[in-house]
This record gives sequence, C-alpha cells and structure tokens, in this order.
Amino acid sequence: MNSLNIDDLTKHFKTKTVIEMADIVDFYRVADEQIKSTTIRWRVHSLVQKEILQRVGRGKFRFGKSTTYIPEISPKSKSIYNKISKDFPFSRICVWHTSVFNEFMQHQMGKFYYLVEVEKDAVEAVFYSLKERNLSVFLNPNQEILDKYIPENKDIYIVKTLVSEAPTQQIGKIYTVSIEKMLVDIFCDETIFAAQQGAEMRTIFNDALSKYTINQNKMLRYADRRKRKNDFNNYLKTIANYRQQN
Repeated sequence: MNSLNIDDLTKHFKTKTVIEMADIVDFYRVADEQIKSTTIRWRVHSLVQKEILQRVGRGKFRFGKSTTYIPEISPKSKSIYNKISKDFPFSRICVWHTSVFNEFMQHQMGKFYYLVEVEKDAVEAVFYSLKERNLSVFLNPNQEILDKYIPENKDIYIVKTLVSEAPTQQIGKIYTVSIEKMLVDIFCDETIFAAQQGAEMRTIFNDALSKYTINQNKMLRYADRRKRKNDFNNYLKTIANYRQQN
C-alpha cells in the first residue's frame, strides 16, 4: 500500500476530472526515476482493484468506484423489443424510452418517446410492422412533424436507423441504450432530443459523469461513426472545464 502513494496521488490529481496514464507515470517517476513501466502498470491495476481509481477509457482514469449505468426497462419496451426481434431475428435492435433522461435533467420533459433503432436495411420494414399494430409510430421525423403531429396521451414510437457499432448494452434479453450512446445521441441529434439541448445538456453530462463510470474512448468512437468526433471531443473539454470550476 505504501508503494502506491495513495494520499500523495489523491492530492496531486485532486483537480483533474480525468487522469491520463502518462500523468500517472510521471507522478511515480518523480519519486523513482528508475521505476519500470511494468511496476507502474501493476500499481495502476492495484489502484483499480482497490477501487481508488476507475477506468474511463483506454489509458484514462478517475478517482472512485466504478458504477455502471443500467436504465430501467419498462414492460412496454420489453414487449416491443420482443415483437421486433421475433419478426426481424437477424437485425440489430436497440429499444429505449426518453424518460431515462429524468434522472439527469433539471427540468422534466413534457413529451416522451419510445425509440426503436434498427439496422438501416430493416428500418422501413420495422416502421410498417409497428404501424400495422395501430401504434403511433413515426419514421425519422423532422421537427415540424414532432411539433404538429405527435398525438397527446398516446405512447409514441420513433423508428430510427441504428448507427453501426453503436454502443448498446444487454439487460436480460433486451438490447438497450448505454450511457455512452445516450450522451452522444443527444449531442448529435437536436431534433429528437430538442428538450436536452443547451444548458440542459450540460446538466445531463455533468450529472452523468458524476454518477457513473463512462468510457470516453467508447463515446469518441461512436461520435466518429456519427461524423461528429471533433465537435463532441471539444464539447467534452468544455464539460471538463465546467466541472473543474464548479
């Protein structure tokens, strides 16, 4: 334990929201210039095992115990997922409900949607399949459609293309949204996630980063798939600065 220098490590990096492996290497080499890289990797492994550090990406850490985000899966989400997976057994599917944002938002939403994301080749077929079940379903709606044609007091289903390599997670037998996917999605889609823009988005990011272990490399890979990697990375930097100042 003494070799880990936990107290000094904590004091040294107390203002950092994300600690790079290179920074940890420099920290230990101040005390011992001859320390081997394998020894430093073992120390980092020990710090993670002891829940002093948590991994938030490749070569990236922050203090604290790892906490995995697991969204609630409603019976309706399970039902719609099971129906789609039965009809389209070879398509990737991700089903989630926008009420998951309530945990992170300062102002609660007035409208909620079931988001049904499937691979590009199956999008229209899934849309018509749900429409045949007399559901209020929309296919990649624009802002005008969302403003004018969303019925009141009905469950709304929005069918979207599931971006390849999107970071979903499996809960039971259901594939649903991960925290990394959720954050990138609200940044990239200002139409579906209009209620999560501006100051509200900053609140969501700040709260999510405070509560859960989030893999930043995974977010950046997904943002890259959505062709917004640089913009998203710059936004993460503004969030990091905001968290340091508050």
